[in-house]
Amino acid sequence: MNSHKLKPSTTLRKPTELVSHGLVPVADLADLRKIAARYAIAVTPAVAALIDRDDPEDPIARQYIPNAAELVAQPNEKRDPIGDDVHSPVSGIVHRYPDRVLFKVVHVCAVYCRFCFRREMVGPGKATALSVGAYENALAYIRAHPEIWEVILTGGDPLMLSPRRLKEIMADLAAIDHVRIIRIHTRVPVAEPSRINEEMVAALKVKGATTWVALHANHVRELTKNARAACAAMVEAGIPMVSQSVLLRGVNDDPATLEALMRGFVECRIKPYYLHHGDLAPGTSHLRTTLEDGQNLMRGLRGRVSGLCQPDYVVDIPGGHGKAPTGPTYLSPANSFSPEREQASQTRYRIVDYCGEVHLYPPET
Repeated sequence: MNSHKLKPSTTLRKPTELVSHGLVPVADLADLRKIAARYAIAVTPAVAALIDRDDPEDPIARQYIPNAAELVAQPNEKRDPIGDDVHSPVSGIVHRYPDRVLFKVVHVCAVYCRFCFRREMVGPGKATALSVGAYENALAYIRAHPEIWEVILTGGDPLMLSPRRLKEIMADLAAIDHVRIIRIHTRVPVAEPSRINEEMVAALKVKGATTWVALHANHVRELTKNARAACAAMVEAGIPMVSQSVLLRGVNDDPATLEALMRGFVECRIKPYYLHHGDLAPGTSHLRTTLEDGQNLMRGLRGRVSGLCQPDYVVDIPGGHGKAPTGPTYLSPANSFSPEREQASQTRYRIVDYCGEVHLYPPET
């Protein structure tokens, strides 16, 4: 598909490299430099090979290639859109729900998604990992809270760590009696599948705790032969997998594309888990759909594919109030009539969090 363009042999990190490899026009260089001054850029060879340079609306490119629209922030977009900081008792830990914590062990990724809700906190110029002292403090916090049953390794991408370091972290967590589940969130099997070798798979398995891996992919084309082989290596080693996807305008916001993605996960023995509504991260409005779009897609998916292929459509309530299921409802009073809806840009919603508190979405600016 892209044989007429130069293919990179290393990860592309500079706007000039994106231009030289035919991924963006030279006319966009000035805007891309402004974006690069604020947000990280990384496009691995595996991802670059998937991009159709002849399609200006290519769904793979929309996920990874910077766009001038990122320079426009909406009033309700926030640096920390889901409120990690509010629930961070010590550096590296987010304790939002009683029985589980996020453990942000590393702050770098193989690729940098243009819709990332942590885009202000990861990448060049930021700390690459927790300091030794911060790491020990985080472990001490987990030890001191026996209600923590599950630790979710995130970042950044935990599979950017060396197998040796990852094995050490897994052992440290499994040595805590009340930690029974270690979940790893990653893009690596898609973005850099060669990292999933025997040594990495071995590092994921640990005595004393069960490992789960959550794969982030948003389009079925990301599930390449090499990506599927990387996932198979983990599944066949006894590591169960689930999926995470983000609903993105121009990427997967049509029934056929979403259906193909969910079927692809199930074919890879990956259970569809979450379909996230796009978070209110700065400069990402061009990639967000409306909640009605997401609900209609989920309603359509229900009728098109097996129950194995059904993820939960969720929105992370701004301010740190957690995820709420926002899929369509199938119940309504028989004698009611729906009033004409306001324009989507003006619609606000009442969302109930897991504690029973009511919030408005989007929040007031």
